[in-house]
Amino acid sequence: MNNIQIVVDYLARYGLIFVFIIIFLEYLNCPGLGAAIIMPAIGISSAKAGINFFMALLISIIAGALASYVLYGISYWFGERILTKIYNKFPSTRKSIDKVCFYIENYGDKGVLIIRLLPAVRTLIPFVAGMFKMNIIKFSIYSTLGIAIWNAVFIYAGYAFGYLFI
Repeated sequence: MNNIQIVVDYLARYGLIFVFIIIFLEYLNCPGLGAAIIMPAIGISSAKAGINFFMALLISIIAGALASYVLYGISYWFGERILTKIYNKFPSTRKSIDKVCFYIENYGDKGVLIIRLLPAVRTLIPFVAGMFKMNIIKFSIYSTLGIAIWNAVFIYAGYAFGYLFI
């Protein structure tokens, strides 16, 4: 519960700027708290601070989409070299990355949406989509839709809890 309290304290202090930064970093795959902790905590904090749910959700979607574009761009230009280094240094990641590749190869653009809704691999999709040089418009549509669904479910769960019980 201590981790959630940290998020609540930072959100109270920095507001929606904190939401943007923490979600942006989460979608960049930076080490730290996972979405299952961060997003409900943001929902709880938003309810406590009187922040509009839809505003918090919108900021989280923008942050997730922008971070995804960063990873997409990096992998578009350097993906194969980075992937080789990752496979050599962290061989256990191969299974997760191969799973994402499977969905892209078999379901195309819609695979982006499917992967965005799966825990553990959902933040790898921009990297793989960039390597596959997927159409950026289609990537944007399916990725943003997946981000919106994922973030809405987790943030609303926290928001409803915070509104009803705290």
